[in-house]
Amino acid sequence: MYINVKEQTIIKTHLKVAKVVDGDGIIVSNLFNKQEEEIRLLGIDAPELRMCNKLKQDERETHIAGQLLMELGRKAQKFMISVIPPETNITLVQEEQSQIDAYGRTLAYVYLPDGSCLNEIMIAEGFAKPYNRFFCSELPKYQELSNTAKIKQKGLFSIVQNW
Repeated sequence: MYINVKEQTIIKTHLKVAKVVDGDGIIVSNLFNKQEEEIRLLGIDAPELRMCNKLKQDERETHIAGQLLMELGRKAQKFMISVIPPETNITLVQEEQSQIDAYGRTLAYVYLPDGSCLNEIMIAEGFAKPYNRFFCSELPKYQELSNTAKIKQKGLFSIVQNW
């Protein structure tokens, strides 16, 4: 696990995946008190699973039909489940500057037991794209990984070029 020590970070351990919500969100459970918390993966965005304002916005920006975007969202969710099925132990790393989103979800980098970062995997494999709505010190790296995935037509980029 690599954590940029120049940035102010908060580390949360002793968590396991309770549910994969979509391609950029999970629910985790604390191993000690069983309390659940919704996590939004920091610095990434995956297509939506259902009709909502964000899906309508994505339709306008990408010129891709909502039904296709939702199908891409299901593919992103399925991929994430293959990487972190429920009961997977994880560690969260948060940046001081971006801890909570507008919906009260915790913004974080999710690290797997082998030390790899789920946020990076989702981008590198083409199932999410960089998202700059919240401060994310890894954004330049994510943009590079996304460009490589797009060039290699990985993940969702094998179906559409821009989403």
